[in-house]
Amino acid sequence: METPISFGTDGWRATLDEFTAPRVRMVGQAVADYLREVEDREEGTVAVGYDARETSRGFAEELCRVLAANGFDALIPPRDCPTPLAVWSIADRDLAGALVVSASHNPPNYNGVKFFPHDAAPALPEVTDEIMARIAEPRALPDEEQGSVREEDLLEPYAEHLFDLIDADFSDLTVVYDAMHGSGRGFTDELLERAGATVHRRRCEQDPEFGGTNPEPSAENLQGLVEEVREQDADLGIANDGDADRIAVVTPERGFLDENLFFAATYDYLLQYDSGPAVRTVSTTFLVDRVAEAHGEEVVETAVGYKWVAEAMKEHDALIGGEESGGFSIRGHNREKDGVLMALLAAAVESERAYDDRVDDLLAQFGEIHQSKVSVDCPDDRKQAVLDDLEAELPDEVAGESVEKVNDTDGFKILLDDGSWLLVRPSGTEPKMRVYAEAASEARVEELLDAGRELVEPLV
Repeated sequence: METPISFGTDGWRATLDEFTAPRVRMVGQAVADYLREVEDREEGTVAVGYDARETSRGFAEELCRVLAANGFDALIPPRDCPTPLAVWSIADRDLAGALVVSASHNPPNYNGVKFFPHDAAPALPEVTDEIMARIAEPRALPDEEQGSVREEDLLEPYAEHLFDLIDADFSDLTVVYDAMHGSGRGFTDELLERAGATVHRRRCEQDPEFGGTNPEPSAENLQGLVEEVREQDADLGIANDGDADRIAVVTPERGFLDENLFFAATYDYLLQYDSGPAVRTVSTTFLVDRVAEAHGEEVVETAVGYKWVAEAMKEHDALIGGEESGGFSIRGHNREKDGVLMALLAAAVESERAYDDRVDDLLAQFGEIHQSKVSVDCPDDRKQAVLDDLEAELPDEVAGESVEKVNDTDGFKILLDDGSWLLVRPSGTEPKMRVYAEAASEARVEELLDAGRELVEPLV
């Protein structure tokens, strides 16, 4: 029995035994009906992007055909492209929205589809609920009422916008760029090179199997990038995930730069030239808060999921928004996370002063900070029960420290007297509970994670 089509944290994803052409066509019909019935659009253009997976172009073409049969024009790029490029085209061309066929960092046997509405930001639940309610077999209008499908390169207007947004003269910078065989290849590296950087390319060949490694820019998957940065005597290493909406950074001294440290240092840089709050998820470091406080700014905390970051960025006119998994955007850009934009911004930060030096100064000023997370297997239908049981059994003390308060924005974030914290929340994409911890030492983080597992495992 097939699992129902469901839009979670970042669209609908499934393995290819369930993510099939007939079901993709049903999603296309639901989007067409949503645009017509909820947004009152009888016509308009929808961009349809896709990632580097073997099946993605074919699924994108299926979506285009369904949209056209329903009276909408569809715009498809000639090759796989970064998700943020397709999203940017909404704002640039005043489109009705965009669909992107991608399973992001998941293995090759997965695929997925995301919908972005007219505001060029992630779709909120009120949008995806309306789409899910309209999942249906595709229909077609009479031939004379149907739309068209056209192929068009979307890069140049996007590139011009990024160069307007980022002061991009990287002539003294050497970067190793790792596409992880994803859709950033030929985009992120090309733009860095146009801005003057010397770019050494890694895993920039097309490979729908991603070289046998999930296109997830994690520390364990980027050890080769760390080595090449040092071998090439490069200033910076930059990696994107499979659809290039996220970034990871490698420095000569630290190797893989924890995304929390990257966030804090990049926000600190932006505050040299501008003002405004930061938006971060509940799982992202308090170091961002300390940077904000030092500049007289505020931090807005949201549930995990970039759609909540994007919404808070709009409400608070934020200078930057981000999450500890490497998704960020900044003021002046659309509110979808963008790993290509952030690659240029990271290069601009590094060009002015090295990330290693910036992070050293922040830690000297605000104290050491470490974070990690683990997962506990948990069937989807048990997640709410685990949260309910946890709420009834929240401790007064964790790993020897008293509980100061509990934040229930997303799961339970247990704040301790020593400034450390433990977060337990359900994964939005996998049958797991996530346990996060932040503290002043790696040893303390491990203690907190052990305590978190001991809290959760008996409840599953």
